[in-house]
Amino acid sequence: MIPLELVHAAHGRIRAHVQRTPLTWDAPRRLWIKWENRQPTGSFKVRGAFNKILTLPPEELGRGIVCASAGNHGQAVALAAAGLAPVEIFVGENASPMKVARMRALGAAIHVIPGGYSEAETAAREYAESNSRTWISPYNDPAIIAGQGTLGMELLEQLASEPVEAFVVPVGGGGLISGIGTVLWDGRPRPRLVGVQPADNAFMHALFVRGTQAHVRDLPSLADGLTGAVQDTSVTIELIRQLVDEIILVSEDEIARAIAFAWSAYHEVIEGSGAVSLAALLTGRVAGRPAVAVVTGGNIDPAVHTRILDEYGSQEPA
Repeated sequence: MIPLELVHAAHGRIRAHVQRTPLTWDAPRRLWIKWENRQPTGSFKVRGAFNKILTLPPEELGRGIVCASAGNHGQAVALAAAGLAPVEIFVGENASPMKVARMRALGAAIHVIPGGYSEAETAAREYAESNSRTWISPYNDPAIIAGQGTLGMELLEQLASEPVEAFVVPVGGGGLISGIGTVLWDGRPRPRLVGVQPADNAFMHALFVRGTQAHVRDLPSLADGLTGAVQDTSVTIELIRQLVDEIILVSEDEIARAIAFAWSAYHEVIEGSGAVSLAALLTGRVAGRPAVAVVTGGNIDPAVHTRILDEYGSQEPA
């Protein structure tokens, strides 16, 4: 387990650098929605990145920072390290051009690696080790997990005494859901904690259900920030086994419909990685209401967003 004290410390440490994002109530659907797409870089990743960077000693910062990213973690690290450390980010060859451009605009040097996120992460970890740089994992790091856990603390503050039966959270490497689970876990009855992944890239789901991620399909997804294999030694694997009740899979069609619905119903622009929680709830996959959907990001290419709106309009997922 990650000590809850680490999350409390992170909450105070990063407060000046992140937004207290809105939590809105959809009465007809009995859903609370947490809009982390309103963060400075358009995703929740700033929470963990600022917490990690602000805990590093000057000598580590001076040697430089290395990370791998589909785009959101890299933007967050580049922003948090601005003026403190040089940042190098490894991305897969199919990474979103928009996200890559934003990382560069924040001052990061970009290394494009053949393959997808898994290959980029492997190359980045090897590069960091051989060049004595500080490696910042997007999920396999207690400081990152504690920073992401501040989202859970903020949710509990905003909900106050409101009844909730389920928290529904996107899952990639599991840093966010591990952090939220740490906050929720105090030995008393608690809401169910449900993770959601794209069906075509369900590595953590396979680890959760079968104990292995062998033979998992690694296909392109609208939820690009949730793709790629999980580091075999990641602390999040065991944390998720301890803290999470269920991991649900959603299809690409369901993700697209949730993106379109977020715009038509709430006038919010969200990306596929942030939409999976909403998709799971709108399609009735999650038992229990009221429920909380954590929408983790809004960094979607405008052309992709327009295409989805043209195709799906305002249809509610069914």
